[in-house]
Amino acid sequence: MGKQEWFGKWFNSPYYHILYQHRDEGEARSFIDTLIAYLRFSKSDHILDVACGKGRHSIYLNEQGFNVTGIDLSKENIKHAQQFENETLRFKEWDMRIPFSSNAYDFVLNLFTSFGYFESSDENCEAINSIAQSLKPGGCLLLDFLNPYVVINNLVSSELKTIQGIDFEINRDFREGFIYKKIEFSDKGKNYSFEEKVKAIRRTEFLDYFDKANLKVKAIFGDYQLNQYVADQSERLIFLVEK
Repeated sequence: MGKQEWFGKWFNSPYYHILYQHRDEGEARSFIDTLIAYLRFSKSDHILDVACGKGRHSIYLNEQGFNVTGIDLSKENIKHAQQFENETLRFKEWDMRIPFSSNAYDFVLNLFTSFGYFESSDENCEAINSIAQSLKPGGCLLLDFLNPYVVINNLVSSELKTIQGIDFEINRDFREGFIYKKIEFSDKGKNYSFEEKVKAIRRTEFLDYFDKANLKVKAIFGDYQLNQYVADQSERLIFLVEK
């Protein structure tokens, strides 16, 4: 499914990781620590990290003593992550729209806007249903998404980022329900152009997806400190739902 889709191409590119190399590792680890405390992970729990990328969150969770499996659509991401595997840390190339397992995980994490990449609402439903299938009865999904209201209202239309001698020209716009980011640059005499496209999924749409998957919403947070979600103010839209 992923070969003809923008994320299958872009996430496998080395330039994706160059552009985003400055992502805040401290913030990411702090959020994971907050989740560990709030969700009260136990050493016997099995955790599934959906759209795990290169595995940074899975690896950190495993370092804290937890049994973790990471799945991601990108072959290159998984190839990188697999070098860190051990008896309680595994990685597998996988499309989240396809059921990975059945009644196997106590917690599923989908972090840092790793959702909303698909063309249709049906595919979003398909992904949520597949995730629900992987949860044990009573298990929980933590889905961390951008707050579409705040992102759209504060969209920076264009910027230039220079990283490792490469000038990344970035243009953003919002149309037809999607937030688009066009990324153009040249390297070693060759021109490149990639696109990111994320559906601006509203809270009510997510609630509909969860309802169809028989998942019960336990809490909605608005930031990485797990404060209450406020539609026109919060940085994030974070759901905690239970099977």
